Amino acid sequence: MDFSKDPRSDAFRAEVREFLADVITPEMEERVYRTGVSHDDDFNAALLERGWYAPGWPAEWGGDADLEPYQQDILDEEMARVDAPLISRGTTFAIAHMILRAGTEEMKQEILPKALRAEIIMVLGFSEPESGSDVASAQCRAVRDGDEWVINGQKMFTTNGHIADYVFLLTRTNPDVAKHKGLTMFLVPMKQPGVEAQGVFTLSGERTNITFYNDVRVDDRWRIGEVDHGWQVMTAALQDEHTASFGPRTARLVEECEAWAAETVDAAGRRKLDDPDVRTRLARAATEVEVSELVLGRAEWMNEQGRVPEAEGPMSKLYSSEALVRAAQDLHEMMGPDALRSFLSPGAPREGRVDHYLRYSLGTTIYAGTSEVQRNIVAQRGLGLPR
Repeated sequence: MDFSKDPRSDAFRAEVREFLADVITPEMEERVYRTGVSHDDDFNAALLERGWYAPGWPAEWGGDADLEPYQQDILDEEMARVDAPLISRGTTFAIAHMILRAGTEEMKQEILPKALRAEIIMVLGFSEPESGSDVASAQCRAVRDGDEWVINGQKMFTTNGHIADYVFLLTRTNPDVAKHKGLTMFLVPMKQPGVEAQGVFTLSGERTNITFYNDVRVDDRWRIGEVDHGWQVMTAALQDEHTASFGPRTARLVEECEAWAAETVDAAGRRKLDDPDVRTRLARAATEVEVSELVLGRAEWMNEQGRVPEAEGPMSKLYSSEALVRAAQDLHEMMGPDALRSFLSPGAPREGRVDHYLRYSLGTTIYAGTSEVQRNIVAQRGLGLPR
C-alpha cells in the first residue's frame, strides 16, 4: 500500500479551500448553526456549478465523472474540515448507491438523475425509539394490500426528515420469522398524508427527527430488493456509512486551538503556545489526526481496489470518532473557562468552535453505528472472534 501523496494533491487542495472560503459565508454558517439543519441549497448549487456535487458518479446518471479518486478524497476531507452542510447530500448519495445496486430500472431512471442534480433529498429510516442500534428489531409494519403496502410505525434519528422527499425505510413485513429475515426496504415518498416529522435536537444543537407513519400507502414499485430480504439491502447500505471519518474535524479543532495558543498570553505575558503543557496537548491531538487519516486511507484504498473494507471501515469510524472526543475534551481543558463560551457568542475565543466541537464530538460515537457496534464488527469480521 502506497501512503505517499500525489504531487498534484496540494494544488487541488488549495483550489478546494479557496472555493469553500468563498461559498461558505458567515451568514451560511450561522444559518446552519441556528437551525441545526445540515443542508443549504446555495451550497449545493455552488457545488453543482463547479462540477463537484456528484464526483465519481457515471455521467449517464448526471454525475461528475471528471474528478480522480484522490481529488474526490481531498474534496470530502476539506468539506468536512469546514463543517460544510453535507448531511442531506451524504444520505441522498448513500441511498442512491443502493438504488443503483438493487433498485428497479424504473426507479433508477426516476430517482438517480434528480438525486445527482440536487433536486431531491433522501434520508435514512432505520432506528426506532425502542430498538436503538439493534435495527433488526424494527417494528414499523408494512402490510400488503394488493399492489400497495400500508405502513404504520415510527423511526428515530431521521435527520433532515422534515425537508426530505423520500425516506429509505426499513419495515417489518413478516413478524413470524427470525428478526433478520422478516424485513423489507422501501423508498417512501415523504410528502404525503400520514407522514409526520417532529424535531429532536442533540447536545450540539443539530436537528434530527422522530418520524411517524400512519396508514401510509406505498406502491410496490417503491420496494427495494425482495420481500423479507431487506436485511441484506440495509447492511450493504450500512457498509458505506461505516467507512466514515471525523479526522478532518479533529484537524480543524487542532488548527483553531493552535491559533488561540499563538495569539493568547498568560499573566506573565508569555504566549500560550510556548507553554510545554499546551504544546504537548496540541501534539497529542495532531497525532490523533494523523492516525485517523491513515486508517481512513486504508479503507479508501481498499474501496478503490474493489475490496470491501468490512472491518477497516468500522475501524476508521470507531477510531476517528473517539479520537475527536479525546482531543475535544483535552483541548477544552487546556483552554480553560473561556472554552465554555458557545459558538458565535460575543467574545468567545475562536468564535466558540472549541465548545461546539466538544458538544458535537459526543454524538459522533453514536452516528453510523455506536462504538460498541463498530467494535463488534471489527472483532467478528476482522479478528474472526465469535459473536
